[in-house]
Amino acid sequence: MGQVPPTAHPPRGPIPPRNGAPESRPPWWQREGVISRLLAVAGVAVTLIGVVMLLVLAAQAGIFGPVPRVVAGAVLSAALVGAGMRVFRRPGGRVGGIALAATGFAGAYLDVIAMTTIYDWLHPVPGFAAALGVAAAGVGLAVQWRSQPLAVLVVAGAAVLAPFVTIELALLAFLIVLHVACVPVQMRYDWPFLHLVRTVPAVLATHFTILAFAIEQPDDRQALVVGAATAVAAVGLGGAILVTRQRPGDLVASLTCALACTPLLAAPALIDRPAATILSAGYAAVLLAVAATTLVPKLRDVARIPGHTAIVAGTGGSFAVLEALWGITTGSTLPLGLLLVGACYLGVAGQARNRITALFGTGYAVLGGIGLLTVADPETLALSRRAVENLSTTTAAAAFAGLGVLAVALWTLRRLFGTTTDESAATLLWIGASGAALYLVTTAAVSLGVAAGAANGFVVGHSVSTIIWMAGALAALLYGLRRLGADVSATVKVALGSGLLVTAAALAKLFLFDLSTLDGLVRVTAFLMVGILLLVAGTRYARAFAEAGSRGAAPR
Repeated sequence: MGQVPPTAHPPRGPIPPRNGAPESRPPWWQREGVISRLLAVAGVAVTLIGVVMLLVLAAQAGIFGPVPRVVAGAVLSAALVGAGMRVFRRPGGRVGGIALAATGFAGAYLDVIAMTTIYDWLHPVPGFAAALGVAAAGVGLAVQWRSQPLAVLVVAGAAVLAPFVTIELALLAFLIVLHVACVPVQMRYDWPFLHLVRTVPAVLATHFTILAFAIEQPDDRQALVVGAATAVAAVGLGGAILVTRQRPGDLVASLTCALACTPLLAAPALIDRPAATILSAGYAAVLLAVAATTLVPKLRDVARIPGHTAIVAGTGGSFAVLEALWGITTGSTLPLGLLLVGACYLGVAGQARNRITALFGTGYAVLGGIGLLTVADPETLALSRRAVENLSTTTAAAAFAGLGVLAVALWTLRRLFGTTTDESAATLLWIGASGAALYLVTTAAVSLGVAAGAANGFVVGHSVSTIIWMAGALAALLYGLRRLGADVSATVKVALGSGLLVTAAALAKLFLFDLSTLDGLVRVTAFLMVGILLLVAGTRYARAFAEAGSRGAAPR
């Protein structure tokens, strides 16, 4: 036999890690670029604080003269921008170059603010123009370098430290200049953080200024604050439209538009009521016109405004309409105005099959209903003395408007969701609508009776309302009985059920309220009319079921 060769053993050593094993991540402070970015941002902040101290605190302490302070700030800013451009071109110099350039441009912006507001070397108009040039140069360099951090640092540094240089009204203008300077950049690049830092400072400063002027005694500068709020809203809305036409999916643009629209909603608090009403009405017209472009197909194709921007405009416009209503109405006419606006919203929603518009209409209808209920509460409708004091033709008009809102709302629901096959949901819906309609009919009848000025107007109104209740019940029963057959649809069942419920409600009102409240010929008329309507309903009900039985098809 031959000799067996020895078996070869693999060399021993460390076992390599299996594929897919999780690798340990280094701590955040050891990751590439983290520390350098933090140091750069800290350097920007500290240097800009030093510039503010040079421009403001040195002036307060009497250190140097105005010219050396301003010239030193300008020279330092120019040197930082030049150094940043030089460092940026070197390998690994992107972070340092961005930090240096951002510090230089923000410092130059603060220098312009100081020359305009502290030293009065520049008239405000040339000062704003110079500030726009500095801001445009800063964000222009950010575009050239394709660096969102540079643009954010320039705008944020100037906006955050500007209030430490001045708190005069000119501050709003300088913040609005920053807001405007970044719009062309946003149209070209999707830089969401720049959206926020260019919008939030102007919005917050305007709100704080409005609050301060609302608390203090009014003066002639309030018109300037209203103008600033208008400018913020115009830039926010116009910029959002321009940006979203280029990038329909830019949700941040719509968010910042919503923020920019809020100061002008608060600004009417600074001016008298007629001017505030005109301002709110005009603002509502503009915003609702923007929102309406998505509801008309031809306008939608031309405007190309995305749905989220239209929702923001529609929401702001709805609040502006509410402010305008508050200005042109009184406590008694406000419910009528709210209900009419709600009916318009619901009608548009049904025609365009738009659920957001239906939501706005529902909100107005609810507010109008609550307002009407505060005027015509159940106690007022039950007591003659209170009815005479509180009810009028305006209340009757609001009640009729409420009936119109109910009709339009039911039509809109059918347009939006179609005919429901859920009998329980349909029943609950019609029961609620019937109850609201009965209350509104009673309010309208009693209000008209009281407003007529007759001695028995209150009881006549209640008599008429009871008769209308029974007439409505008869109409619902006749509608259902006319469509009675072998297969009873959900609509027929709801009509019959609602008719019977309203009949029971009319009889309850007749015996529990009218019998004790009405008197004389009015009470006789109510009982006779309700009795006749009941006879008609009973006769038609019996004949309908007899006809169904003769056809051999018992309704189910």
